[in-house]
Amino acid sequence: MKPPKALQPLIEDGIIDEVLYALLSGKEASVYAVRCGRQVRCAKVYKEAFRRSFKKAAQYQEGRKVRNSRRARAMEKRSRFGREQQEEAWQSAEVNALYRLERAGVRVPKPYGCFDGVLLMEMIVDADGDVASRLNDVTMSPEQAREDHALMMHYIQLMLCAGMVHGDLSEFNVLVDEYGPVIIDLPQAVDAAANNNARAMLARDVDNITTYYSQYAPELAATRYADEMWDLYEDGELTPESELSGEFTDAAGAADVDGVMLAIKAALEEEQERQERLREADDD
Repeated sequence: MKPPKALQPLIEDGIIDEVLYALLSGKEASVYAVRCGRQVRCAKVYKEAFRRSFKKAAQYQEGRKVRNSRRARAMEKRSRFGREQQEEAWQSAEVNALYRLERAGVRVPKPYGCFDGVLLMEMIVDADGDVASRLNDVTMSPEQAREDHALMMHYIQLMLCAGMVHGDLSEFNVLVDEYGPVIIDLPQAVDAAANNNARAMLARDVDNITTYYSQYAPELAATRYADEMWDLYEDGELTPESELSGEFTDAAGAADVDGVMLAIKAALEEEQERQERLREADDD
């Protein structure tokens, strides 16, 4: 196919050899299959901020550190330079998260770098070599649902141990290959310690994944992994080796009204976005 304008510089620089076909055109980015030597990889082209419709971006950017003080001041003032720097930070956040999570043992696409707003990463394929399906398009047995749910809870646990919360995790941004689930789409990943919304986002991530798998194994709906993880995390006791049970008992008399209201608001917003994604998936 004719190379998109954003990928032409990567071809000229010899980073990619050929654009094979378009994989996805979403609200935040377009993804292409590209050939790099003998390998087929993914090239994710981020859309410009004014064309991107990702909601509540400020919530996700809270707590992100910018080492350069001039850049930080410009971003706060929302000058033209500041907006450019903020956009660059948004784009680099995903590749940084991928490297960090890969080291932590979370299954994510292997990153190969970010070049002028284009993230180059591993192509996730199924046993036949075709592009892996989204979790939303997969059906499974109750046994498989329990196994994959436990694996996803472990990945979320590893992410939190690495100080991160995905922030937008659902069946729409998990791929499934022959070895199991692979987590994708991380430009909005948040710093668990620095972002005031981290706990609510963790709860939403866990709830989204649990709700999907509970279609096949209903008993999963009664688990409380998010509360268990966060409680251990706050006490400094959560480690990659922590054995979670999915059970949690609220402390007597502990009523977190603000937390409950925040969770309700987040759930309503997530349901609206979920319905939009379902409509988009039907249109694809």
